[in-house]
Amino acid sequence: MVAQILLRVRRRNSKEAALGLDLPNDDLIREPRAETHFGRLVHADKARDGRREQKTMLLTGASRGIGHATAKLFSEGGWRVISCARQPFDSERCPWEAGNDDHFQIDLSNHRMLPRAITEVKKRLAGAPLHALVNNAGVSPKTSTGNRMTSLTTSTETWMGVFHLNLVAPILLAQGLFDELRAASGSIVNVTSIAGSRVHPFAGSAYATSKAALASLTRELAYDYAPHGIRVNAIAPGEIKTDMLSPDTEARLVPSIPLRRVGTPDEVAKVIFFLCSDAASYVTGAEVPINGGQHL
Repeated sequence: MVAQILLRVRRRNSKEAALGLDLPNDDLIREPRAETHFGRLVHADKARDGRREQKTMLLTGASRGIGHATAKLFSEGGWRVISCARQPFDSERCPWEAGNDDHFQIDLSNHRMLPRAITEVKKRLAGAPLHALVNNAGVSPKTSTGNRMTSLTTSTETWMGVFHLNLVAPILLAQGLFDELRAASGSIVNVTSIAGSRVHPFAGSAYATSKAALASLTRELAYDYAPHGIRVNAIAPGEIKTDMLSPDTEARLVPSIPLRRVGTPDEVAKVIFFLCSDAASYVTGAEVPINGGQHL
């Protein structure tokens, strides 16, 4: 009787496997599945690069926080990282190959500097394709006492500066590097924010509305660039341990986060890497929340 039951189970499993289905208790019968790990995606991407050209990315706002973690992860994955920030390259904090040569110092909040930024990138590419553009640079100004700047108190100059960096720079960089992205069937990732979809106790009105506009721009770019083989997505971080996080944010907001903690720059960088990798080849027009469930 036992032998007959086992035979029926094996037959049923063979039929289900042929259909590509998983049984509720198939782990008791089949061999255990290999453990999956994000590092395998990084190493697989690096291995593919070893068999063909090295992939290249442009990363804005690369000197700290999410940007620094992203540059480090992509470099470890075998990518060439062209970076820009308001700060100069720090060889002690950023020990990746050719980092100093591939970094340039620029203030993207001044829209008149965008042509120079595009020229600098093209010069470094020297005709090679660009596989990823990550628009990470952003600013969230506060009052002199560290409070959020409301729509009643934000000056015209602040509104313009925030929108030039958080929204106009991504637009102009995508336009200016279109040919290089198309040549690589590349990917664009815009860094938005949870503040773009709700009033935030610390993020000001200019920052929040610029990020909401960037989310909308992501959809528009995804639609316009798809026929050219370029994918465009966004990530929307919540409370992440960066310099932009206000000192009392963690104490005030962690109780409202289902995972009961703030995130880390590394956790954000991993999602950016996925969206730029071949593993996300059919993903475009998405905005991925990275907030421990805070949006629920």
